[in-house]
Amino acid sequence: MASKIFEYPISIDSNDIDENEHVNNISYLKWVQDIAIAHWNSVSNPEMRSNYIWVVNRHEIDYLKAAYLDSKLIAKTWVIEPQGARSYRFVEIYDTETDTVIAKIKTTWILLDAPTKRPRRIETDIINAFL
Repeated sequence: MASKIFEYPISIDSNDIDENEHVNNISYLKWVQDIAIAHWNSVSNPEMRSNYIWVVNRHEIDYLKAAYLDSKLIAKTWVIEPQGARSYRFVEIYDTETDTVIAKIKTTWILLDAPTKRPRRIETDIINAFL
């Protein structure tokens, strides 16, 4: 079962542009992290944020089209039901002027217990927050 889709506007600035005059690959990674944090903050409460930490285990990015300084982008993200301490987050970045997906990302996140920094099984409270 997938969570509700969370939308996040993306602002491109000159620091995102590389020598080929399009958005640099590293900017996509930053946006994926920014989106994940914003999504977590929107569904969690202060107690959850103090008890749990999310860390990235793996990123997979398919770059489908280039984005440029004047591109208008929005990201859509969702998670699927977790497995143990692993959560799988999907992000699609759209060019809103053409309604085209320009990148598809799958990220594996690991939930840690904040005090111990050890992996922690994703419990019902977190699953319910996303689903």
